[in-house]
Amino acid sequence: MSLLKNIIRGQKITPPRLLIHGVAGVGKTTFGAGCDSPIFIQTEDGADVVGVERFPLVEAFSEVIEQIDSLINEDHQFKTVVLDSLDWLEPLVVKHVLDAHKATSISKIGGFGDGYLAVRNEFRNMLNKLGQLRTNKNMVIVLLAHTQVKEFNDPSSDNYDRYQIKLGKQPAAICSENSDLVGFANYRTTVRESDKKKYKGVGSGERVLYTQERPDWIAKSRYSIPDEIDFSWAALKEAIMSTAKKEEQDG
Repeated sequence: MSLLKNIIRGQKITPPRLLIHGVAGVGKTTFGAGCDSPIFIQTEDGADVVGVERFPLVEAFSEVIEQIDSLINEDHQFKTVVLDSLDWLEPLVVKHVLDAHKATSISKIGGFGDGYLAVRNEFRNMLNKLGQLRTNKNMVIVLLAHTQVKEFNDPSSDNYDRYQIKLGKQPAAICSENSDLVGFANYRTTVRESDKKKYKGVGSGERVLYTQERPDWIAKSRYSIPDEIDFSWAALKEAIMSTAKKEEQDG
């Protein structure tokens, strides 16, 4: 049997896997609440304010896995799962690993780097379970995280500060790799010249989602969408669907 008969052509539209990080108060939880039929997994209590459907606030990583498993194994009408937030989840994962190894420090588990690898593997296992929701339940996956300003070591130029996901290096890497879009949410700021040729940033209050990486922030997109869009699920969904329809017509 020839494998050439099984070649897949054209774009297949599947539920997106999103990682959204942003500055405090920009509306990350509100973004998640605006998604289609969302259910929140809470590691922090921001969802209480927006009144969205949610599981009880978790106190252990095992509870996160139990909540995901319930969505995998039980019938429901939810179309989006929102994990709020990754950076509050990380300490729960670390404690889970420490308890499993009866250790007091990640650096004291096994050989060099074994503890950090164990944390990475727990994140990977969780992402794989979320992937089952995407594949088997057709659910959109939304991971929310705070952002932090850290120095970036650029091998081709001087070091500089940039907005990065507020996670350890390995969890941030695997969550980013597993996402179709990593968006950075911030308020739009314009730089104006003031007296004595000094420059200052002026905020408009407009909330923007940046979808492509720049020296100032971490972002990426597997979709051919604008570099910046209004920070709302409706705007992002429209951008993704419009691009998919255009590529289908062109194809």
